[in-house]
Amino acid sequence: MLIRYSTDSKGKPVQKAVIYTKNEHKISPDVIDPDAVYVIRRLRETGFDAYLVGGAVRDLIVGHTPKDFDIVTDATPSRIKKIFRNSRIIGKRFRLVHVFFGQKIFEVSTFRSIVDGSIGNAFGSMDEDVQRRDFTLNALYYDPVKEQVIDYVDGFKDIKKGIVRPVIPMDRIFVEDPVRMLRAVKYGATTGCRLPGKLRKTIRKNSYLLSPVSPSRLTEEWLKIINGGHAHAIVSGTLDTDLYVYLQPAATNMMLENKRFRQNYLQRLEELDSFNQKNPNERLGEKLYFVLKDFVFGLTDWKREVEAGTSAADLYKQTWARCRNFILPMNPQRTELEFAVRKILAEYGVHLKSPRKRTRTKIVLPPEN
Repeated sequence: MLIRYSTDSKGKPVQKAVIYTKNEHKISPDVIDPDAVYVIRRLRETGFDAYLVGGAVRDLIVGHTPKDFDIVTDATPSRIKKIFRNSRIIGKRFRLVHVFFGQKIFEVSTFRSIVDGSIGNAFGSMDEDVQRRDFTLNALYYDPVKEQVIDYVDGFKDIKKGIVRPVIPMDRIFVEDPVRMLRAVKYGATTGCRLPGKLRKTIRKNSYLLSPVSPSRLTEEWLKIINGGHAHAIVSGTLDTDLYVYLQPAATNMMLENKRFRQNYLQRLEELDSFNQKNPNERLGEKLYFVLKDFVFGLTDWKREVEAGTSAADLYKQTWARCRNFILPMNPQRTELEFAVRKILAEYGVHLKSPRKRTRTKIVLPPEN
């Protein structure tokens, strides 16, 4: 184990971070995307610092293969853009750079300052950047060239202890960004780390802060949950911390009123997790099927409706509207919701004609003179 030092105002050395070597962190370089390593090497060759950061480092330490490899550097977005022709700057306030390698995208961000708190956008140093990270298990930096983990906040020890601990003070972390509460539960579920009692209590106390968060941002988080393979554990955790009511209010209320519905809903999420493991790239509609199935089952006596000859089109129209209201404020793509509803109705004996493919009208322009 090595130590990273800085100096104080009097020029005296001050310990800033612990550096873990490959014999200690045991990260295998074979699971790191070589294109991510290339981006880091290229930035180093042009005079900048660069590291893997956040969830990728966390996953590497716990033995998971990261889905994404985010990179942080002291180069500004405009400099990054000049170094990599296969890139583009995104965002207006919080500017990042996406570097493209075929279908792969690597997100490269610049170290941020804490001058404006944990959600500011001023550029800063690595020493400041770490203080803006949400939880210690996400505040680790990995140097794939030297094969070292740089740890300012004891995040490595927290991962080994199996706890989720905030970097930002508890009285600020969720006020500045309420979505961090959802992420705390998600990180615990996906890594096997527990939320200490104080953190869990603080999340319950501040759950109401999710109320004004935009539906589009909540939808993004919800889709990550049902696509990620840990839906059962995450939803169970958000129910326990009073958060799920802000993602799925109708489902939460039904679970509170009906223990059987709760049991079935969570069982479907276990089935969804198994489905995701076998079919990670399947369309969203196949996954919405698991979320909606028991709700649709309870809408009516489907056998009687079919035997009575009720119009399949009418049943579909009414069911779709009820499902749309059921998942609010989430707003998945309409075609995917339609697919899920059709699949469920088919299982209950309601057979519909195949949907017509939407075609674009071809506009023919007159020839130029």
